[in-house]
Amino acid sequence: MKRKIYWKWPLLLAVALGGASARPAMSQESGPSAGAGALTLEAAVRRALTRNLELSVAESRVASAAGRAAQAKLWPNPELELSAEDWPTEGGGFSEAKKLAGVSQTFPFPGKKKLEGRIGEWGVRLSQAEYDLRRVELVREVKTAFFEVLAAERLTAVARELVAVAESSAATARKRVQAGAAADQEQLRAEIPLEQARTELAGFEREEEAARQKLAHLLGSPEWAGAPVSGALAETADLAVLETAPARWLAGHPSVRAARADKERADAAERRARLEPYPDVKFGAAGGQEAGSRASIVQFSLSLPLPLIDRSRGRRQEARADAAAAAAGLAAVEQQLLRDWSTASQRLRTAAQQAAGYREHILPRATEALRLVQRGFEEGKFGFMDLLDTQRTAAEARLSYQQKLLELNIAQANIEALLAAGADEPRGARGTPAPETAWAGPPENPARAGGPAARPITGTDFNPHDL
Repeated sequence: MKRKIYWKWPLLLAVALGGASARPAMSQESGPSAGAGALTLEAAVRRALTRNLELSVAESRVASAAGRAAQAKLWPNPELELSAEDWPTEGGGFSEAKKLAGVSQTFPFPGKKKLEGRIGEWGVRLSQAEYDLRRVELVREVKTAFFEVLAAERLTAVARELVAVAESSAATARKRVQAGAAADQEQLRAEIPLEQARTELAGFEREEEAARQKLAHLLGSPEWAGAPVSGALAETADLAVLETAPARWLAGHPSVRAARADKERADAAERRARLEPYPDVKFGAAGGQEAGSRASIVQFSLSLPLPLIDRSRGRRQEARADAAAAAAGLAAVEQQLLRDWSTASQRLRTAAQQAAGYREHILPRATEALRLVQRGFEEGKFGFMDLLDTQRTAAEARLSYQQKLLELNIAQANIEALLAAGADEPRGARGTPAPETAWAGPPENPARAGGPAARPITGTDFNPHDL
């Protein structure tokens, strides 16, 4: 009968761990944290897209590039010229001088301004692609941070329960020693898991705080660090996305579009450099009065630099090298994306297999082993320390399962980022599409409301094949 006093405490851990980790994944809008003010994954993504400072910087760079492109197409302003010549130094005055008033205009060599405009337009497309890339990366980072918060919450909750059970087991061991039913080393062996549980709890609490700070930084709102989050980590992977051939998404990936725009801009700059030796012509026309008389005169002038010393060889060499580097950069980006796809696909498959292994084999066996040891302890077949060791093994399996779920969800987010689908259609932890599934351009930053919004460059602005 004495053992019956002590055996019931392990059930607390079995129930707590089962409720914390072995339950089915909940809906994004369900659960005790889904009340008012709880932050869902979809809400976090939408908030980051409107409040993130780095994305705001990228948006401003698009507007800056658009301004440079518009300025590059303009000719230089005409110049007003006033002159008084042949002014007598002795006798007479201004009325005896030759007086002229006119304007002059620099005419760029044909083709220069057109190419400069193309360079500016490709620069806008480059900035737009970089904005899109930052947007895709931001969605991926928000998903990762959100998943880390969810996992940290579960790990911290399980760790707290482990501390409570370890404290109960240490107290039980202390009573057994005091009653003479166990040796002193049993109490010491029970106190060691207690200290380990407390240490692990402190570590999980630090990790949860760091994850919340990271998410709040991405949202652009430090006050969101303490906000409750709503959702649960998905326990299965969407492996159907791996059937998408890279050829279907590679060309449209923001990294490839940015590299292609950079290449086209460099090619246009190289063609512009070829025209640099050809001088711009400055033409002027003026009218006035001849010196010492009231006769009206008209004067024309034409000037142009002679490319005798500076023939822009260095600039042409630089432009050719930049064009070659941009072409190599485009090939390198495509190869890197293919390597990233291969690595991310393998990680997703591995994470899915590991999570399934824990869910279908390790966790059921750990639970069954704990049940058998509990029964054996009640019947006197196992000792108190055997029960502690089995309980610890089961707890470690639950904690490891949460880590595998985190790896699975992060791997899924990385795949979605490569497919560039996560930017326009943010998906929940269980893969549920969010209500917001379209994007019509850079979002307005509330912190800069009232300023000019950057207009996305469309195919109607110019035809690249005209270059």
